Amino acid sequence: MSWLFVILAFLLASIKTTKPKYQKVSVIIPAYNEENTVAKVVEVVKAVSFVDEIIVVDDGSSDNTTQEAIKAGAIVINHEVNKGKGEALYTGYKNAECDIIAFIDADIHNLTSKKVEEMIMPILLGKAEITKTKFARESGRVTELTAKPLLNFFFPEISFEQPLSGQFAARKEVLKKINFEKDYGVDVGIVIDADILGISIMEVDIGAIEHDMSPLADLNNMANEVVRTIMSRANKYGRVTMIDDIGYFIRMSIVGLSLVILGLFTIFFVKFIPLSVGVIITIIGIIASVYYIAKVIIQSIIMYRKTPRANLFKSFIRVHFPLIISMILLLLMLSTFLGAATFENGSISIEPNSRNLIIFTDQSSDNTVSVRGPYTVDSAIENESNVMRVPADAMMTLGIRANDTIIVNNEAYIVNDSRSFEPGILRLPLDVKDTFNVDDGDIIQDSRLADIFEKSTVYHHYGSDNTSIVEKYDIGSRQSGSWTYEIIVDNVSAGYSSGLFSEGQSYAIFCENSYLGSITYSDGIIENQNFTFNGHQIELKFSNTNSSSIKYFDNDYFIDLYFDN
Repeated sequence: MSWLFVILAFLLASIKTTKPKYQKVSVIIPAYNEENTVAKVVEVVKAVSFVDEIIVVDDGSSDNTTQEAIKAGAIVINHEVNKGKGEALYTGYKNAECDIIAFIDADIHNLTSKKVEEMIMPILLGKAEITKTKFARESGRVTELTAKPLLNFFFPEISFEQPLSGQFAARKEVLKKINFEKDYGVDVGIVIDADILGISIMEVDIGAIEHDMSPLADLNNMANEVVRTIMSRANKYGRVTMIDDIGYFIRMSIVGLSLVILGLFTIFFVKFIPLSVGVIITIIGIIASVYYIAKVIIQSIIMYRKTPRANLFKSFIRVHFPLIISMILLLLMLSTFLGAATFENGSISIEPNSRNLIIFTDQSSDNTVSVRGPYTVDSAIENESNVMRVPADAMMTLGIRANDTIIVNNEAYIVNDSRSFEPGILRLPLDVKDTFNVDDGDIIQDSRLADIFEKSTVYHHYGSDNTSIVEKYDIGSRQSGSWTYEIIVDNVSAGYSSGLFSEGQSYAIFCENSYLGSITYSDGIIENQNFTFNGHQIELKFSNTNSSSIKYFDNDYFIDLYFDN
């Protein structure tokens, strides 16, 4: 057994216990004539357990800032003259011996250890490489009136609530990549550089902060420095080119693409404009769009190369979005035209096949709005020589349902649904295709269905649980002046439909194949009628909807009613 203990000892010896690497934290406090608050800020920071070093950079103060900081226990580095906030931060950063640096203003009246911890902890935990704070305060005029508008214009992907918060922390190694501005532009410069370089930055809410309110003259200087920094970074990273040159080229590209779309639309859909005009507009649009899109691509490449890392995706998409949408629109239009192109006998024919938007303005259909068609003709399924398989949308357009009967050239065909995996296929028997003069592969728009099925006779079935109704009509060209009728059996509505009646004609009504009576359309009026059949009270109510219809009712056989009891 001794060999077992030897092996176990080797295994235990091979196991390395790793402890998290200790991260030293330094806090840099830039100060200029802050003798009243600097000591309190230092004392608050000293109370944070994981802070190892506190450095106050006295930026040429003329009061007792240095003495107060030393008394509070901070390391003090002095500038002989005032050099600006950015220089003070840079001095502290260069002299700090640490892994993580936090920068905190010296004039905060209500700073607490918890606020300091909330600012640094995400970096210690590895959640971010830089943290910047946001907090409630009365000021922020430079942020709202200067920084945010410019950032939104040149760097729209940066959406921090307070890009000029002044309090932030970072790993020292990532600060080596940052260009420290010498003045008040340092805060926004760090935010922009971090965004462009792809450095993870987190905005941390530390609650309310009480600062000394800066006089208007100081705010003016601060605003100038912030504007200079943002514009400098925008020029350095190609954002001025993006907004100015590329913006112009994008707008002109959209004009070119719009002319192409207008020209194509004119060629195919606007009859009163000569074909030559549409062709000229299209050619001009193609030339303009190709030229300016090439300019956009060239300038985009130049801008992209100026960026150290591809972290400008949001800005890039925002600027190019209108052009992208215009190109997608043109591609969709071209795909529609190309999909409708046929080559026959040495000629190319393009007939766009569109879907048909149907909007009902009454209660006659369950589908108030629907988009129908187009439909592709195909042969009937084997052993279905007397069956038409019709898509549901086409049924609605023709006013038919499954199990209805359609008479074509004196032959009866049963209507059936299209198969679930063939939603747009109109399967027709050979004789029907010959009569309709269509072939396999032909595409029929929804608006042409009535023309294709014109003069066909339909026996349409509908009704309620206790009453079945067969309605007979011929399909013809769409006309206005249709009437809606409702059938009421024993005081219960059995169903309703609508179609066209001819002036001066009488229309026969049957019950279970027996002639019941008729109604007459005379002088633009159809009177309501009441009938009795085998103890059933039958009432027909008519109303003039004056809408259009393709259904022409048959006067010899209008409707036939069947009762279950």
